[in-house]
Amino acid sequence: MTRLFDDPATFMEDMLVGFLDANASYVVGVSGGVVRATEPRPGKVAVVVGGGSGHYPAFAGIVGPGFADGAVVGNIFTSPSADDAYHVAKAANAGGGVIVTSGNYAGDVMHFTMAVDRLNEEGIPARVVFVTDDVASAPADEIAKRRGIAGDFVVFKAMSAAAEAGYVLDEVVRVGQAANDRTRTLGVAFSGCTLPGADHPLFTVPAGKMGVGLGIHGEPGVSEDDLPTAAELAALLVEGAVAELDVTEGAHVGAILNGLGGTKYEELFVVWGTVARLLSERGLVVVDPEVGELVTSLDMAGCSLTLVALDDELEAFWRAPADSPAYKKGSLTGDSQSSRRRTVSATDDVEAPHEVVIASAASAACAVRITDALDAMQAALTAAEDELGRIDAVAGDGDHGRGMVKGIGAAVEAANTALAGGSGANTVLDAAGHAWETKAGGTSGALWGTALRAIGARLGDQTDEITPDDVCAAMRDAMAAIMTLGKAHVGDKTMLDALSPFNDALAAQVGAGASLADAWMTAAAVAEAAALDTASMRPKVGRARPLADRSVGTPDAGAVSLAMCVTAAAPSIARA
Repeated sequence: MTRLFDDPATFMEDMLVGFLDANASYVVGVSGGVVRATEPRPGKVAVVVGGGSGHYPAFAGIVGPGFADGAVVGNIFTSPSADDAYHVAKAANAGGGVIVTSGNYAGDVMHFTMAVDRLNEEGIPARVVFVTDDVASAPADEIAKRRGIAGDFVVFKAMSAAAEAGYVLDEVVRVGQAANDRTRTLGVAFSGCTLPGADHPLFTVPAGKMGVGLGIHGEPGVSEDDLPTAAELAALLVEGAVAELDVTEGAHVGAILNGLGGTKYEELFVVWGTVARLLSERGLVVVDPEVGELVTSLDMAGCSLTLVALDDELEAFWRAPADSPAYKKGSLTGDSQSSRRRTVSATDDVEAPHEVVIASAASAACAVRITDALDAMQAALTAAEDELGRIDAVAGDGDHGRGMVKGIGAAVEAANTALAGGSGANTVLDAAGHAWETKAGGTSGALWGTALRAIGARLGDQTDEITPDDVCAAMRDAMAAIMTLGKAHVGDKTMLDALSPFNDALAAQVGAGASLADAWMTAAAVAEAAALDTASMRPKVGRARPLADRSVGTPDAGAVSLAMCVTAAAPSIARA
């Protein structure tokens, strides 16, 4: 259990307060996360790592000389927002450009890519590198679909050391991609983890069994095997991690036997004794092995083995010194040990307020109905938070309900503030979408944020009349925006599988002459049925994809929540 917390909704923020105080000599807080407390060398490439919380020492614990320049800190198991990544990267920038890097999860990919695009637009050279080391999450011919787990540490370390050594931006990226290509991980779980405030774990492992191929966001393994002896587990992990590495006798490898949060160090050392022997018997030379907790998953019991095939360059970076709150190696010399404290202005990250646009009467009236609809969505999502989490946990990380509630709460507050200022539909939805994306993060935050903004752009602030056809077009725009950002399609078992039937039914009803209120209610019923029908589908994208078989029989949480939202909004539409 995760027992110690005040308010589960602010667990991450409360954690950061203590972390920053305890490690003030290493890090300072900025909007969205942390950066090094001391000024970096001018012109140095900044390596910014990040992802959801719950993985300590990853990610904030590895910020310091020789390692990361900053860490973007999201909610538990939820990717940080694009705004968070942008602000941390901008604060970490020393003039040599920025690399923003994370595991290969949909939310991280969306948000970090958007942040990097924004940095490049502002003239700050920036790149993304996503880690794909988990051999259990996709077959060898689909490596780009694999997620990043403990191999994150290897890639982050290599790029950080290259940046510390003075490599330029594109060369640091090259090093990161080379490290990723040569890194493989296999993990197992003995029990699930429990989110703060929850009374049960995200998944359970039957007695005498272990989950093979776990995810680090509380996702269960892709299969269950009998619980082995330590030696048998070592053999399984070695075989899984070595199988795809291009290594021959005498090759040097870096190794991490990583504990996930609930496995004792003594147990890890027992396993490592056999791992070391098996690697030696294969003729491999292990360089500076790491045995301990480096990338955890709250209180999950389990472990993973990461191996990286080292060439001369990567070995130098693997062995390079580092000094951070949670990881120290060797002794740093030279410019890396600057004692000049970084100054962070409280106004550096203040967002410019939305410009006040005096709305037309039609748009102002529409904005009132929009805020009413958002209020109704908040009530529905709050009531369903636990159920949405339960559905999501079947083949995912169980955070969908919590993320949706956090997002809609931020959206409602922002929308009402904009409405009070006299804004119309576009500005109200733009503010709501931005707040949802920024405060919730995650895949759903990014998708709902971009969808609301697309709807607002179509409805406008100065429109003389908003017709049912305009609403249909706005909902089509929302779907197109989701597909573009999420790179998903109808049939992939996502929210689109409820939204697409909704849009089709809405357009058909409006085209047949139905009022918008009647058309919307009919379409909402279609969306609810379509969401339930996703239970028979196999996921093709997202965190549920590696557990496609387990997902069959349970509807998609994103589709269910979307249907819930359009149904909750119906009374507000009826008042149009």
